[in-house]
Amino acid sequence: MSKIEEKLAQMDVTLPDAPAPAANYVPYVVTGNMVYVSGQISQGPQGNMLGKLGETASIEDGVAAARACAISLLAQLKAACGGDIDRLVRVIKLTGFVNSTSGFTDQPKVINGASDFLVAALGDKGRHARSAVSAASLPLGVMVEIEAIFEIA
Repeated sequence: MSKIEEKLAQMDVTLPDAPAPAANYVPYVVTGNMVYVSGQISQGPQGNMLGKLGETASIEDGVAAARACAISLLAQLKAACGGDIDRLVRVIKLTGFVNSTSGFTDQPKVINGASDFLVAALGDKGRHARSAVSAASLPLGVMVEIEAIFEIA
């Protein structure tokens, strides 16, 4: 088991198989020492995590959805690294999209669910630049979608 997966196990997290793309795109692109991971939607063990922040979902729901996206991002990273997730040098950037009403302004609090998880799991390697933006809707009605850029060795 890799060092990163050992830390995740201590956090009671097991990386799932990398989710398959839902349309005509690839789940990640590796170029040089960079991995660009396509947007990962909020999915949990019971399926897609649905809702609109500011209407049908709470900030706590959104935080959990963002954390779920981060787990899928790491699963994609592991696949991109041929199973050796310890090749990770650092998380470079997250771009988080929050399915929210026009009056909802706590997108950063929601995306903290991913950011806080990555820092807890990866330490300084998990610190990253970030954007957190509102979306009028997201694919399949999910609460959150996050894409990422990673540096690998």
